[in-house]
Amino acid sequence: MSESKPLRIALAGISGRMGRVLVEAVLGADDCRLSAALGRAGSAMLGQDAGVVAGRITGTLVSSDIEAVLGNADVLIDFTRPESTLYHLAACRKLGVNIVVGTTGFDEAGKTALREAGEDIGVVFAPNMSVGVNLTFKLLETAARILATGYDIEIVEAHHRHKVDAPSGTALRMGEVVAETLGRDLADCAVYGREGVTGERDPSTIGFATVRGGDVVGDHTVMFMGLGERVEISHTASSRATFAQGALRAARWLQDGKRKGLYDMQDVLELR
Repeated sequence: MSESKPLRIALAGISGRMGRVLVEAVLGADDCRLSAALGRAGSAMLGQDAGVVAGRITGTLVSSDIEAVLGNADVLIDFTRPESTLYHLAACRKLGVNIVVGTTGFDEAGKTALREAGEDIGVVFAPNMSVGVNLTFKLLETAARILATGYDIEIVEAHHRHKVDAPSGTALRMGEVVAETLGRDLADCAVYGREGVTGERDPSTIGFATVRGGDVVGDHTVMFMGLGERVEISHTASSRATFAQGALRAARWLQDGKRKGLYDMQDVLELR
């Protein structure tokens, strides 16, 4: 985007854990401007300057009235909860505003709504906006293709104590990437927990293990375990800034290409 016409960014969930990081990322980007900030009804942030979470004054006040403020934006970035995101998505579709979605935990109806919105606006939906994680997805395709026979596959993820969904959306996407490469359906081959006498491991399954605690930003490891060797592909996020920077990259990509449709970070990074 040129300096004369910065990308106008609206942020949802301004008071959440990602809120401060997103504000800092937008304010630190010369080609972007914070044009709107959304908080949930009843939030103490309503009416305050959005920059207060980052110790800055922006002149943009936090509002819960999405239709009143969204007209000033080119792109909405949303890392909230499925029900909130779908409400925001409907407003974006109505007003012709693109959206970048980092929210996880959607059911099939929610995913359908995202696809349908792509008929009218540009939507980037990814369970993880990190550039490194999305490179990892590509590496997993290669590993799964080469290690398709004779290797057991397990996925272990760890996140902070406040995360409400499990396994993480990133872990599930990793499982989907591996399963699709192997010609399997993750819904049929995933194992999400083991307890008691489970019998021998079915070699066609993909196992998941979840760890929750402390302030872990996000750790993911996929293990391909064969006889005499183990291959591990891991990604560790040490700061939420990586997700914010990825979201800005997605927002720029949507606007620069004047795109409509449903995309993910593999499209943004041209990893297809």
